Amino acid sequence: MSEQRMRVNLAEGSVSFCFPSAAAEALRQEIQALMERMRAIANAKNTGTPLPSQAAMEYQHVGEVFLEVFCNPNIWPNPYAAKVLLTVRDERIRLTTEAELNRLVEDLNQFLEGATP
Repeated sequence: MSEQRMRVNLAEGSVSFCFPSAAAEALRQEIQALMERMRAIANAKNTGTPLPSQAAMEYQHVGEVFLEVFCNPNIWPNPYAAKVLLTVRDERIRLTTEAELNRLVEDLNQFLEGATP
């Protein structure tokens, strides 16, 4: 399985790392499930319907680098305002920062469109 470089744009700068397309697809599915939970929360707030706390997204991938993406859907008013905690590390460096969920989705989609099957 060939790994390509994924680039994640941050508020100031970007980070790129080797990432297999299968792992990127798994991340996309996790984010889609997160977005559904966030929409359910927003709809419940709009209708005044009580909704139990929704599970956080905790995605991890171990490969050439360790990638972790965490988001608690209960603290954001909607998916468009949400941010994720992003950790990228290997044996030499560790980067932990916030990234906009929408921007991560765009970067992920762009990566998957350019990925070779």
